[in-house]
Amino acid sequence: MDDSRSLVVLAFVLAYLAMCVGVGIWALRRTTSTRDFFMAGRDLGILVVGLAVFSSTMSGFGFVGGPGLVYRMGLSSAWMTVIAPLGYCCVFYLLGTRLRMLAELRDTISLPDAVAARYRSERARLLTAVAILLGVVGYLGTQILAMATVLRDVLNNVSFIPEVSILTCMIIACAVLVFYCVTGGILASVYTDLVQGAIMIVAAVFVFFAALSAVDGGLTGIVTTLVADDPESISPFGTLGMMGSLSWFVVFVLGGAGQPHVITKLMMNRRVEDARRTLPVSAAGYALCSLLWLSIGLAMRALVIQGGHPELANPDEAAPQFLQFHAGPMLAGIVFAGLFAAIMSTADSFLNLGAAAVVHDIPKALYGRSLSNELFWARVATVALAVGSAIFVLYSRQDLVALLGAFGWGTFAAALVPTVVIGFNWKRATATAANVAIATSLLVNFGIEVFGLAVPYGINGGFVALLLSMTLFFGISLASPPPTLDPDIEAVMEL
Repeated sequence: MDDSRSLVVLAFVLAYLAMCVGVGIWALRRTTSTRDFFMAGRDLGILVVGLAVFSSTMSGFGFVGGPGLVYRMGLSSAWMTVIAPLGYCCVFYLLGTRLRMLAELRDTISLPDAVAARYRSERARLLTAVAILLGVVGYLGTQILAMATVLRDVLNNVSFIPEVSILTCMIIACAVLVFYCVTGGILASVYTDLVQGAIMIVAAVFVFFAALSAVDGGLTGIVTTLVADDPESISPFGTLGMMGSLSWFVVFVLGGAGQPHVITKLMMNRRVEDARRTLPVSAAGYALCSLLWLSIGLAMRALVIQGGHPELANPDEAAPQFLQFHAGPMLAGIVFAGLFAAIMSTADSFLNLGAAAVVHDIPKALYGRSLSNELFWARVATVALAVGSAIFVLYSRQDLVALLGAFGWGTFAAALVPTVVIGFNWKRATATAANVAIATSLLVNFGIEVFGLAVPYGINGGFVALLLSMTLFFGISLASPPPTLDPDIEAVMEL
């Protein structure tokens, strides 16, 4: 690639990183309490929350891992992304009004706060915080790896910059991320989401048409090429097979309502009734951005088969390589900046959740109060979590961003769908059932990952953990005496 094109892309990326520093400094002046740091003051409008919800889902997982997964497995991952708007409907219908009302009544600043109020149980608060913390480490590592992957590809295509390793890029990514998150908290994240979401919706449409035009024969050429090479990859279930794809379907539709970085934002709306207006913004935004996920992965696979591009050393390079070599420099620069925005904002959300668990929820569950000088310790915890997650991802068995992301998603889904999604809609649910469901889901999910256990038929480990945790949740609740609910909690559940 000629240097002029590389420099255009680099300029957009550097401009975005500079904007992050500016947003962090701006948000620092408006972040004076833990409520500001963790909840953005609960004063966000419909458009900001709507774009923040979809942007935090379509992150490095979607923009880097998604195309890489399509490149490797064909249409298997369509069962993650195409059905995501259905998942948003579940999120908003089941939790949107209830969580915001509960935040108003109990002044909650975290999801474990809401869980403790629902079940009248500090043990439920503790286990929810631990589940969030463990999921954050895996999912946050995904964002850092995605950011480093993109940054390395950008820097290594500029001739006067020496070859940069993935470790160096992770250090750079962590440094910018930590500054941005420590200064601005969740406030910096949601306002970056506003800009990033708008850019990526437009850019995804342009990238879709660029991907079609990059391959000889357009869409017909892509399909013909892939069918000739491997018919299974272009089939409805891809190379993963029906059972594996359907397990992703369940985890990503129902499990979407168990993602703390998504549902926590439902408590940030300015008004309780805003949830119904926020849903169309989130669902439509994600649906349009899915075009980028699918089109780049399919186009890059076809280009490699046709000889229009060298075989990729790593599937996660599909999106960066396509943008560098097969998209116009301005479009590539905008999308790269949008990619960084998506990754940074989601990483900020996870750091925020993890910091809340460490300095607010776990101490409150164990000692009856959160740490003194909570805002200071939240910023310290943010730094520690970023470094710890980067180390985790460096030594993880997985080398694909999307599979790391799927593991984090499955961890959250299995632990929180029974406890939060079912529990906030079913008065019969008990604290014991919630505690057992969370503990079991963590043991199963991490056991499968740590010991490398193979689940038959390509079934996702998170699906197994979710199925088991929901079975135990319903069984224990039905076998136990009906719980006593606080009057305000009961009123919220009747909405």
